[in-house]
Amino acid sequence: MRSRKLFQTLVMLIGCTVGSALSYAQRLEVALPEDPAAVIAVVGKSNVLLGDLLPQVDARIAEVEKKSGQKIPAEQLREARLSLVRGLLGKTIQAKMMRESFLLEQVGVENADKREEADAKLSGRARHMFHEAELPELKKQYGTQDLRELDSMLREKGSSLLARQRDFVDQMLGHLYLRGNVNRKPEVSLAEIITEYEADKEQYFRAERARWEQLTVLYSKFPNEQAARSAIQEMGREAVFGGSMQAVARARSQEAFASKGGVHDWTSRGSLASDALDTQIFTLPLNKISGVIQDKLGFHIIRVLEREPAGYTPRSELQDELRSKIRQRKIEDSQRVALDRMWEKIPVWTLFPDDIPGSKPLPVSIARQNNTLNR
Repeated sequence: MRSRKLFQTLVMLIGCTVGSALSYAQRLEVALPEDPAAVIAVVGKSNVLLGDLLPQVDARIAEVEKKSGQKIPAEQLREARLSLVRGLLGKTIQAKMMRESFLLEQVGVENADKREEADAKLSGRARHMFHEAELPELKKQYGTQDLRELDSMLREKGSSLLARQRDFVDQMLGHLYLRGNVNRKPEVSLAEIITEYEADKEQYFRAERARWEQLTVLYSKFPNEQAARSAIQEMGREAVFGGSMQAVARARSQEAFASKGGVHDWTSRGSLASDALDTQIFTLPLNKISGVIQDKLGFHIIRVLEREPAGYTPRSELQDELRSKIRQRKIEDSQRVALDRMWEKIPVWTLFPDDIPGSKPLPVSIARQNNTLNR
C-alpha cells in the first residue's frame, strides 16, 4: 500500500498524465527501450531521444524517494518511469511541433539543405539569446559563475546546461511561430462589447451598497456597559467639534478599520453581521453623524459617505473590463487555430501513438534501429 502511494505521489508531483483512453494495464504493455539513445518520437524532421527525458524522470523519482525516506520497489519503478516519460513526451512533442512549424514557414517545402541552413541560423540566434539572457539568470539563481558547477547543480535537478539551452531554443522558435500566427492585439468593436454585456447582464447586478465612516467601542474593553457608552459619547463629541471622524477613529476606535480612519469601502446591504449597523447605514441621511448605535459587540457612531441603489452596473463602468475579456478570448481562439493548423502540417510518429491524437506509430525502420541499440 505504501509503495503504491509512493508511485501515485510521483506521478502527481510531475503533474503529467497519459491522455489515453486505454486501461492502466494496456498502457503498460509498451516497454521503454533500454538504451537512452533510442528514438521514442519523430516530430517532422526532429527526433526525440529517450535520453532527452530520462534525467528529469530519474530526478523526480529521487526527489520522491528522498522526501519519503523509502525506495520505490522494483515492480513499481517500471510503472513510474513509463508514466513519467509518457507525460513528459507529450509536452516535448508540442514544443518540437511549434519549432518545426516555424522552420517550415521560413523555408516552405524547399530541400533538406535549405531547412538545415535555416535551422542552424535561427537556432544559432536563439543560443546567443540563451547566453545573453537565460544563462546570467541561471548563474544568479544557483549562486555560481562557474559553468561546470552550474551544470553539476542542474544535473542534480534532472537537467543540464545543454538541455536548458536545447529547451530554450525550442521555446524561442515556438514563440516565434505563435507570434507570427496569433493576433495579440485584436480589435474589439462597441457592438461586441454591447453583445457581451447583454449576454451576461445578470452577473452585473448588484445590491444596494454604501460607504461609511465608523467609530466603535467594544464591551470587552471596558469594565461595564456604562463605561463603554461614556467612551463612545466622548468620541462622538470629539468628532463633531473636532470635525474629523477619521482622526478620532485612528486614535481611539476599536474596530478592524480603525487604522484606515474607520472608512468602510463599498459594502452591500444585508452583508454585515450587525443588523443594527446594517439598518442604520441604509436609512440614515448622507453625511450626518449618527447617534449611538448599540449591538451585541458594543457601541458605534457612523457617518454614511455614499449610497447607491440596487441595480445593474452601467456598461460604461465595465467597458474596459469587457473589452479585455473579449480581446483575451480572441487571442485564445487565434492561438487554438494556430495550434490546430500546426497539428495538420507537422507529422508525428511516437512510441506511444495512443497518447497523441493524430500521431502514428514509430516507423518499422526506427523500431528496428532501437532494437539494435538495445542488443
